[in-house]
Amino acid sequence: MNKKRIFHDPIHKEIIIDSNKPEELMIMQLIETISFQRLRRIKQLGAASLLFHGAESSRFTHSIGVFSVARKIYRRLVEEKPEFSQNKFILYGAALLHDLGHGPLSHTSEVIFSHNHEYWSQNLVENYPPITSILTNFGSELPNKIGDLFATQNLFSNPIKTLISSEIDCDRLDYLLRDSYNTGTKYGLVDLERIISALTFSPDGNIAIKPKGIIAIEHFLVLRNIMYRTIYNHRINEISTWILEKIIYLIKNNYAKKNIWMDKSMYKWIFTPKDLEIKEFLLNDDIFFYFHLMKWKDDSFEPLQTLCRMFIDRNLLKASNISFLPKLKRIEILAFARKQCELNSYDSEIFCGIKERSFKGFKSSNSLKIWDGKYQTSLENKSNLIKTLMTSNHSSLIIYPGEFRKDIEHQISILNDNP
Repeated sequence: MNKKRIFHDPIHKEIIIDSNKPEELMIMQLIETISFQRLRRIKQLGAASLLFHGAESSRFTHSIGVFSVARKIYRRLVEEKPEFSQNKFILYGAALLHDLGHGPLSHTSEVIFSHNHEYWSQNLVENYPPITSILTNFGSELPNKIGDLFATQNLFSNPIKTLISSEIDCDRLDYLLRDSYNTGTKYGLVDLERIISALTFSPDGNIAIKPKGIIAIEHFLVLRNIMYRTIYNHRINEISTWILEKIIYLIKNNYAKKNIWMDKSMYKWIFTPKDLEIKEFLLNDDIFFYFHLMKWKDDSFEPLQTLCRMFIDRNLLKASNISFLPKLKRIEILAFARKQCELNSYDSEIFCGIKERSFKGFKSSNSLKIWDGKYQTSLENKSNLIKTLMTSNHSSLIIYPGEFRKDIEHQISILNDNP
């Protein structure tokens, strides 16, 4: 085995893993497992590449990046508190493996398969022998300690949990930079080095931010807000998810009478996800799922074939914003759209509907505070901008076939002009 391995990363540049160091030998061995290599076949941004053509990077790439961020933060915090070094293996392992449990198209699986990636990350870390055996070689309690980080809620005095799962953690510090880069939407760059240099420990032993880091944190949270509004909650993502939801809905309601082909493991993913075994979980990735979509596109029944064709060929449904309409008028536009569907031989329950979107503002969990050496306070108490960013936003879309887009938007205009 090579002593060193270099990952040439577009965000963090050279990420060098040195197997002469036990904690990095562990990382190298984990990377080489089948379960981690599977992440190469899962897109970081799901179906967002249908809109942002550069959004083709994988959960593998992101996970390597999160490890790199965690290592930088670790080195900074050990300068502040040398005894923090006892957490090295836990932090490195959790950072690398935090997304091990993602299903195909990443977070899209959470919706269409009712999948819980945190549960599966924990399950693989604690119960999948190739992973657990590596971890136990470097600490008998490592699998359970890392698994607990994926399962439990944030604790006020747990610095490792704060670094792995909080509003400002290693995961977010990587994906906001990476997703902005890959989508070409350069609204701003996170000042990662400034944030890391401002990290310290509060009196309760948790991670804190020195006052010099407040502006960098503000910048980070502004970018987060913009990325959710323009990428993660973009209408194309919502439409794509709607189509996939309807595909799974049709399969569930027609499997017995339509003789739909699917692999046994895909059957479990759709019908009995709680009964999935680890080997069946690992089979499903973007390639496996797309293979099924291709088969259903060519050999199933209507309207399943049409929906699969829409997704595969990117001939999507359309969506219009109706957030500004009162609820009663949203129902009116839905009724109008459904009538148009029926007049044009579309199943109105499948090809038309209202999809609610929500963006949750920054949540102060009190797990990360400002510490100036004398006084400790929450982030929002030191920044009016951060307080503003805590506001949540909700919006509504009407989804429908594109061929009568003009009719729908005209009717929306009429409803809006007649209060």
